[in-house]
Amino acid sequence: MSRFGDLDLGLVVRGHGRHYIVEDSDGRRRVCHPRGKKSDCVVGDEVRWAPASSDEGVIEAVEPRRNLLFRQDEWKTKSFAANLDQLLILVAVEPVFSESQLCRALIAAEAAGIETTIALNKTDLPGAAAARDRLAPYRAMGLKMMELALKADPEGSRALLTPWLSGKRSFVLGPSGTGKSTLINLLIPDAKAQVGDISVALNSGRHTTTTTQWYWVDAERQSALIDSPGFQEFGLKQIEPAQLPLLMPDLRAHADHCRFYNCTHQHEPGCGVRDAVESGAISAGRYRIYGEILAELSSKRW
Repeated sequence: MSRFGDLDLGLVVRGHGRHYIVEDSDGRRRVCHPRGKKSDCVVGDEVRWAPASSDEGVIEAVEPRRNLLFRQDEWKTKSFAANLDQLLILVAVEPVFSESQLCRALIAAEAAGIETTIALNKTDLPGAAAARDRLAPYRAMGLKMMELALKADPEGSRALLTPWLSGKRSFVLGPSGTGKSTLINLLIPDAKAQVGDISVALNSGRHTTTTTQWYWVDAERQSALIDSPGFQEFGLKQIEPAQLPLLMPDLRAHADHCRFYNCTHQHEPGCGVRDAVESGAISAGRYRIYGEILAELSSKRW
């Protein structure tokens, strides 16, 4: 046992700057500050903390993480959440989703060892068939898929989502406009109240839409839904170039058919991946995105 093992164990449910909301084993939440200058807690972390006053505490240590979902560009690392059971990537018929951003999120989740489901929302709209076609390569890879109409058919959507959420810590990721707020409010009727309470504690109401937020779906606190702010870019600088094809299941399935063990799948003769692209076993769009990400990861790191 570490020297902090006799301290209370808490769960980080929200953070802003060096202020964190930590929930104790009884469900009580309080503002806590990390000891020292470092501030490396993320939502989902289990921490050892000690009371500092009647309603505040000090975080003394972060327990080892099972996993961490994050993105990284040339300048900074942005952590989403830790200790997740599963990821829901929410895309929509409208606005048209970016397949590059979808691929990047899937690669980050694969690298972190987090099981992922893709949910297509707004399937009541006329463009649903085209959106399904764009997702066909992901269905062919064996990824779990879900179709929702959160506004048009809330009860049907709830019936699909509730068993998927049961007993799990689930993170929702997706661009603005896909229906994340609708999903949260459908599954957690008191979501606004939970956000409001925490914002008052943090004195940061203006930041309610820019911070990762933990919600309990059930009174027993067994099923959790974690919401995140939208993003424009999704860097993957944490990935080594040689790792990239191994984190893309469709490329990985053909990478061992290459003549050269260190094949980049770009120009080498006898490449099993490029053969699979030509035969249609790997979609041209996925292969193009692979090339774009590989170029990014292979560029000089300053």
